[in-house]
Parts: sequence; structure tokens; C-alpha cells
Amino acid sequence: MNPLENDIKYLKGVGEHRARLLNKLNVFTIGDLLEHFPRDYINRKSAVKIRDLSFNEYCSFVGNIASIEKRHAAARKQQLNVVISDGEDFLFLTWFKFGNWLVKQFEIGQQIWVSGVITEFRGAPQIVHPQIEILDESDVKTDFWKERSVLPVYRLTDGISMTVVRNLVYKAFELYSNSIEETLPEYILDKFDFTHRKISLQKIHFGQHPDEIPGVKQRFAFEELFFTQLMLARSKYHHHSKKQGYRFELKHTFTTRLKNSLPFELTSAQKRVIREIVEDMASSHQMNRLLQGDVGSGKTIVTVFAMLLALENGFQSVLMAPTEILVEQHFNSLSHFLQNQPEIRIALLKGGNYKGKTQILEKIKTGEFDIIIGTHALIQKDVEFYKVGFVAIDEQHRFGVEQRAVLSQKNKHPDLMYLSATPIPRSLALTVYGDLDVSVIDELPPHRKPIKTYWRNSDHKNIVYDEVKKQLENDRQVYIVCPLIEASEKSDMLAAETLFIEISTKIFPRLNNKLLHGRMKTAIKDSIMEDFKNKKINVLVSTTVIEVGIDVPNATVMIIEHAERFGLSQLHQLRGRVGRGSDKSYCYLIVYPPISEDGRERLNVMIETNDGFIIAERDLEIRGPGDFFGTEQSGMPLYKHANILRDQKILQQARDLAFDIIREDHDLQISKNENLKNKYFSEYLHREKLFNF
Repeated sequence: MNPLENDIKYLKGVGEHRARLLNKLNVFTIGDLLEHFPRDYINRKSAVKIRDLSFNEYCSFVGNIASIEKRHAAARKQQLNVVISDGEDFLFLTWFKFGNWLVKQFEIGQQIWVSGVITEFRGAPQIVHPQIEILDESDVKTDFWKERSVLPVYRLTDGISMTVVRNLVYKAFELYSNSIEETLPEYILDKFDFTHRKISLQKIHFGQHPDEIPGVKQRFAFEELFFTQLMLARSKYHHHSKKQGYRFELKHTFTTRLKNSLPFELTSAQKRVIREIVEDMASSHQMNRLLQGDVGSGKTIVTVFAMLLALENGFQSVLMAPTEILVEQHFNSLSHFLQNQPEIRIALLKGGNYKGKTQILEKIKTGEFDIIIGTHALIQKDVEFYKVGFVAIDEQHRFGVEQRAVLSQKNKHPDLMYLSATPIPRSLALTVYGDLDVSVIDELPPHRKPIKTYWRNSDHKNIVYDEVKKQLENDRQVYIVCPLIEASEKSDMLAAETLFIEISTKIFPRLNNKLLHGRMKTAIKDSIMEDFKNKKINVLVSTTVIEVGIDVPNATVMIIEHAERFGLSQLHQLRGRVGRGSDKSYCYLIVYPPISEDGRERLNVMIETNDGFIIAERDLEIRGPGDFFGTEQSGMPLYKHANILRDQKILQQARDLAFDIIREDHDLQISKNENLKNKYFSEYLHREKLFNF
């Protein structure tokens, strides 16, 4: 085994206790420590002057302590002010929360490194709660670091000091630098002018020229993205060349009858996507396709066409969705679309035990049901299909990757289609779904009008209610969404139960108002939603349980309480519950100050656009890739060095090269790819199961 794979506790100076602390920094092996890159660098000889610093920008600065003042502030609180100087001007460092241990660090005349965002204090530059390091050479235990004019600054955790991490990194290089193996072939290093791995790591940790570091780091960002793309390229190759699927023939029976029975014209985007799907299903390989479309773009009817194509060829079709509400919505929609074709039998399968479930399972097994719609109950062991030819997985990012793989392996290799009502930014799609063919419905039906969105302070809710009354007087319906079901001491957010009482007794006392939330029994929820759809309810006060699944064309107003607490994609999904008819619709975002900068940005985006793809891009920028739809569920890779927003150009380069290599050498057998083979088959092969091969 390569020594770099040894547990970090065996490195001299670590031991069991420090190893547990380093584990919090995701440092588990000696190799992990070498890839624990500095987050910043201290340049002791920096020529940066205080007068050159810009307000509201992040900076790093080295100066000397000119004064230290600890004083009482308002409400018996203390404030610590430390002033540092570059010999000409002054920079204020301020702490409002601190312990005596911090005060004891400082001495007049000490050289200090600080970093943070520069704000303005009485016309002078200030950093509140800065990152600091006292540059006192007597505290540096290794002679090596005393001589360096540029020092690395690492992420830390309680119990591990900067000095400890620097010395451990130095010790790891001293003992194991000869074990650092190159992972990229020479032709890739030459193509992108990358330095060798060992030299690159040395520059990252010990380099004395900070301006070189961004270029060196690109090598590691490329490497992470490249090996992910190599895996995606192998997955796509596997599906297209190894997995023989069913070859479907368009027979114009069920599909043509559906087309002729539709009360509306398909959009150009829907027709294009249906052609793409039909061509794919007519091929001999297993379809592996992602269908993207904004809220209300018409993904369901496209999916029905694919299902009927499988049915025309004697196969069953399966549609799996994450919630019972969404499953029931799909069941009702398909039953409506296919009401003129009663010979097509549709099954609804939910979790748990209920009357008639045994008979449903038996009929699925014997082929008496043509289309089966269900929750995760579809992948349980007691479910046997007669002959599955097509599988669609809706809101697929809500399922774990292994859950999705179970259905994909039923009855040889059925054609697969993953549906997403959350438009996925291109960079994220290339990273998570880069092995799939992608179809995009980028056009809304002509009757869908943009939803007018407003941002209103909670103090002005009465004005909102007055505006909403006009819609109610015109026999329209209203959703009001709250983030909580009931009031809680742990949260200051308005709860649905509290608001429902206010709406029913004070705001709209003469109307029929109902409360809906996720703790209600399914039968009660179903009854309330059915009444709302049938116009028996005027105002529905709800939690986010209505985010998906309800299609009520007569609902024209969405009020979202505490909108500043919701993510952009969720706000867009909730807003998509209205505007489903031909009437003009409205969305009111009720906010409760104080609002964070991110919160303001989200609200402004909602007001500016109804385009789900633009919203998804901005959401990704604000939240970051890891939180966009959950790393564990989606199979989103966790990158140490790459950032798919910042490194989009590198991502595309890595993808193009990876797919070229796999086309030429799908098992990495050519001698020039030996480095790739060693790295890939030792570290990435186990992840191929996530991509179902």
C-alpha cells in the first residue's frame, strides 16, 4: 500500500487524539494532509498599504500593533479595539465577543497578520472579528518556517493550532514526498502545461511566490473534475454499447389516439423532445435520459407518450415519484389523459398496508396493469413486474442513487427517463448527469402567463389582503404558505395553525378557509385538496406540502410567509402552484426583517424573472453546488479543490478530454493511459455502481 494511504494517526506528532481533531477537517490519511490546501497566504514582506485597501472587499494585511483598548459598550457588553499600522496609516480591528485569552495574545509592537472584509468606521478602515495570526518567531517551533517570508494559512478546528498544522505538513513532506505518484499522463500535463504532482504540492504548501498559486491549483481542480468526467464517460459508453435495451417501434395506435384526443396543441419544445425520446427508444441501446422542464412546461404529457410507445410494443411502464401527493396527482392526470382509451389499465401503488394492495401486486405481476404509478414502494422486494420496458423517475433528485438503480435493472434493461421540475444549471448537469442524454422543454404553453411577483414587508400585510380580496370577489382562490405547522419556542416564524385562526376569524371570516399540513392523515389531506380543486375552499393555508402535486387552474394568488427563509428553487416551485390557468396570477413574498444579504438577493431574483433556468443558475451561485439538491441524494461529487461555478472552463476541458479518451480506450488499456488506469481503478471504480454499471 502507498504510505500516503496510512492513517494520519501514524504520522509522527499526531497520535489518536490529534487524529480525531484532524478528522474534523476531513484529514484521515497522510495523503489527505498533503491535500489540505492553505486557504490563504501571509506575505511578511507585503508592500500593500492601508490606504490602498477598498471598503467592502476581502483583504489580507500585515502590520504592527499600535494600540490595544478594552472598553465597556452598551448593555454591559465589552468591546476590544486593536489598532494596527503600516507606519503611515491605521486599521481598526474590533471584537464584540471575545475572551481574555484573545486579549492576552496582543502586545504593542507585535507584527500581526489579519484578514477579513474592510468596513468603514468613522471614515477609517475597520475589520470586525478578523482572522488573525501573531507573527512572533519565538512561537515557530520548526526552523524551516522561521526563514519563510510567505507562510501558508490553513483551515483549523478547535484544539489544532496553525503552528501544529504547518509542522505536520512539513513532517509529512519530509518523510513521504518520494511516495507522491503522478496521476496524470505526460500528454495531459503537456497539453495544459501542468507541473508534476509532487512539485505542484510543494508549491502549494511551501511556495514563496503567491502569484503562482492560482495556476498551480488549477491542476488539482482539473484532476478532480477530469476523473469524475472519466467515470461519466465510461457510464455513457456502457449504456450505449454494453447495455442492449428494447427496440421499440412507433405503431401509431395508443400514441396517435392520445395526440388526437388532446384538448390543446403541444408546444414546439414538447414535440421536439418527444421526437428525441422516440428516436432513443427505437434504438437498440438502453435509453438513459434526463428530461428537464420548468414548472408547468408539460413534462407529464411527454412522459405519457413515452409510456404509450412502450405499451404499443407489449411492455409495462412504470412512473415513480417521491411523495403520495405527487403519485396521486400523476394517477389523476394520466387517468384524465387516457380516459378515451379505457383498455389501458393504470395501477396506483403506495407504501404501507391497505385494502386491495395484495390484488394490485398480483395484477402487476401477471401483466393485468399496463402502467404502474407509485412511490418508493415500487422498489420493494415484494413487487414483481410482468414485463417492464420503460421507467420514469419524477423529481429524481429526491431519491438516493441506489434507489433509482433498482428500477433500472428490472426485466433486463428498461429504457430510463429521469424527470426534473427543478431546472438544472449546465455546470451542475455536466457534473451530476454528464452520463445522460438531456432533453429540455424550454417553452411554456401559450396560455401560461407570467406571474406578477411582489416583495412586501410583514408590516404591510393588510395592504396585501386588501389586494387579494379583489381576486376572491372574482371567485378566484388563494394559497397562503407558512414554513411551520405550529408555533414553537425555538422559532420566531409564523406557523400555519396560528395564521389559519387569524385568517378564519379576522381577515376572511365569511369565506371557506381550510388548513393543510403534512401531519394530517392522507385521507384528510386528499379530501381537502379535492375540495380546493372543486372550488369548495376559497383560501388554503398550508405548509410546503403543496410544493408539488396540486394543479388548480382557478388559484391565482400565492402568499408565502417568511419568504426570506426559503431557497430560490423552493420559492419558484411554490409560485408555480398558481398561474396554471388562463387568468393573471400573483405571488406575494411576505418578509420579516432583518433580512440577510443572500435573502435580499433571492427575493430580488424572484421579482425580476419567472424563468426557472435563470432562477436555477442564480440559486446555484447563492447556495453553492453541495446544497443545490443535496449531495447524498443526488450523487453530487464532493470536491476539495474544484468549484464548478468558478471552474466552468476547466470543467468543459476536462469533459471533452475524458470523453475523447474513453471513445478511444474505454478500459484504459493503452500504455499512455497507465497513470489514469492506476488512479481510476483504485479510487473511482467503486463509485461506478452509483451510475448503474
